[in-house]
Amino acid sequence: MPVEIEIQGAGPVGCVLALLLRAAGRSVRVRERRPRLAATAALRPIALSYSSRLILERAGAWRSLASSPIERIHVSQAARLGRTEICAGDAGLPALGYVLDYAALSAALQELVEASGIEVEYALRSAALPAAEARLVVHAEGASGDASEKRYGQDAVLALVESQPPAGSTAYERFTSEGPLALLPLGRRYAIVWGASEARALELVAAPPEEFLEALSEAFGARAGRFLAVEARTAVPLLLRVRAARTGDRAVYVGNAAQTLHPVAGQGLNLGLRDAWELARSLRGAPDPGDAAVLRAYSSRRRLDAFATIRLTDLLAVLFLGRNPLAGAIRGLGMIALDSCAPARRFFARRMIYGASALP
Repeated sequence: MPVEIEIQGAGPVGCVLALLLRAAGRSVRVRERRPRLAATAALRPIALSYSSRLILERAGAWRSLASSPIERIHVSQAARLGRTEICAGDAGLPALGYVLDYAALSAALQELVEASGIEVEYALRSAALPAAEARLVVHAEGASGDASEKRYGQDAVLALVESQPPAGSTAYERFTSEGPLALLPLGRRYAIVWGASEARALELVAAPPEEFLEALSEAFGARAGRFLAVEARTAVPLLLRVRAARTGDRAVYVGNAAQTLHPVAGQGLNLGLRDAWELARSLRGAPDPGDAAVLRAYSSRRRLDAFATIRLTDLLAVLFLGRNPLAGAIRGLGMIALDSCAPARRFFARRMIYGASALP
């Protein structure tokens, strides 16, 4: 008997969607181009919001994941006035988010999907299916070829850094003249996400460890302590990709197949998981999951959250880049205002956690 819903892509968004749909009684199959549990050796830290934790809990996946909680986020800019701190208490939550390694997250979710009895096919030359074989095809396999693309002229340097004192439950975001620099607690170390020009990023990746640590200390300062060792350095391009239409003829696009975001606000995977959550809700009682009216309704419900998150992330990526003194002064005043107004911090924190609407 043909499956109702085919999910192309066994990454976190595709796997979570499969688990949610299976729990709702839908017939699901997952197809993946890569081999089973294929994970890149390169570090890829992921910051999940508390909202994403709730979605993973409802998918039955959270307990199997190893994560480091973020209870406080310290935001500042180098050599300029302005700082703010956002705490979990501002949002009335035990944690603002959690840091995980992408490869470990993907492997755990794939194993959970298989254990639930969902049919999964790996190592396919092409994940495309004739439309007649499934009533709905969900594209969760990554960037779509027909998406518009904006490049920021920067790469993100990723690294894992040991410090003294060790990392705790505080994440740091520091805006430098080169680009945003984030320190995310991952175990007792920090995962570094450092935006820089493409040439500078290559220098940082190739530099001897002591030179990299010296450059990191100069850019970040001493607030997190002393940096002792670094490993797993790599660089990835920073860009924005957005697909104009989220749905097609018996097809829907979620996660990176719908949008790929700059990591400055850590919203990419969180937005993708909200895609999965809302799509599962939309399809739960639909007689025909590929019906055009059902897909239009889903697309309409996702429009505000997706638009607001994409535009805010793009604005932050542009606003917090460069050496313009006027822009620096405006950024500083904005952070000072946020730091002095608890209701504003609460609003901002909850919008970053739940998106434009209170989900889930």
